[in-house]
Amino acid sequence: MIRLTKTGRLSSTGSPYSYGTMLAKDFARNKIIYLMALPVLAYFLIFHYVPLYGAIIAFKDFAPSKGVLESPWVGFQHFRDFFDSYYFWRILRNTLLINVYSVIFAFPAPIILALLLNEVRNKLFKRSIQTISYLPHFISMVVVAGIIVDFTSKGGIINDAIELLGGERINLLTKKELFRSIYVVSGIWQGVGWGSIIYLAALSGIDSALYNAAVIDGAGRWKQTWHITLPGIAPTIVILFILRMGQMMSVEFEKIILLYNSQTYETADVISSFIYRKGLLEFSYSYSAAVGLFNSVINFILILSANWISRRVNETSLW
Repeated sequence: MIRLTKTGRLSSTGSPYSYGTMLAKDFARNKIIYLMALPVLAYFLIFHYVPLYGAIIAFKDFAPSKGVLESPWVGFQHFRDFFDSYYFWRILRNTLLINVYSVIFAFPAPIILALLLNEVRNKLFKRSIQTISYLPHFISMVVVAGIIVDFTSKGGIINDAIELLGGERINLLTKKELFRSIYVVSGIWQGVGWGSIIYLAALSGIDSALYNAAVIDGAGRWKQTWHITLPGIAPTIVILFILRMGQMMSVEFEKIILLYNSQTYETADVISSFIYRKGLLEFSYSYSAAVGLFNSVINFILILSANWISRRVNETSLW
């Protein structure tokens, strides 16, 4: 029941239906939608929530023969070993630097491409550019890594250009100071087209009357972009930036593993590749689980912090 209080506000004094009854009625009304959602719910329950109990091996000396529950408890020993190890600061530095470079150079790239495509009036040319820029996203990471290895080898096309300009041929992937640049630039090439899709969708939602009014007021292309287009897609940019901040401690380990070598470990080894080596190659399951749990906790803190700052600054947030 809903009644009007003395202050003029509506308040609930109870409902003739319980929550369970309302849920049952809503399910009867929208049962097809609920059934469509079941596979998604099942996927998250089976592959994301049920395996969470396995995270306790980070606090145990896990032995496959004893199982998760029977393995001896060691507390925070694996965390202490990781924090005290020689590799801790190296992989933490590399992980953060690669992500910082990606945020500075790769994150704005789809926005810039979407803004440029938004100014193209020739539909055939626009669709051609979109198709060409989308294609790398659908190429297997193994194939992408193979292309990078071939292009950066001594006999690759990049060294052809270097030699043409008077330089010396070198295997670029053996130079530790170049690894991060190669990783970020190749990532931009692979993801810029696909990442621009969501910004193009946001651009299509901006009222064209605003542009007409701006033209009447004498605003050129640049002023229209600065005062109409960018504010129109600002909420989308902020949301995606918050999500990106939640991945600041994550780097695609497949690409790292396919590209790095012993000569570039100093700048290429990141948390995810370290976990791969420790967990799958050295069979240190508990130690790698501890490192992975540490990584996830930091990512969780980062996304909470970015969301809180965004909500305080411009009132746009995920929750």
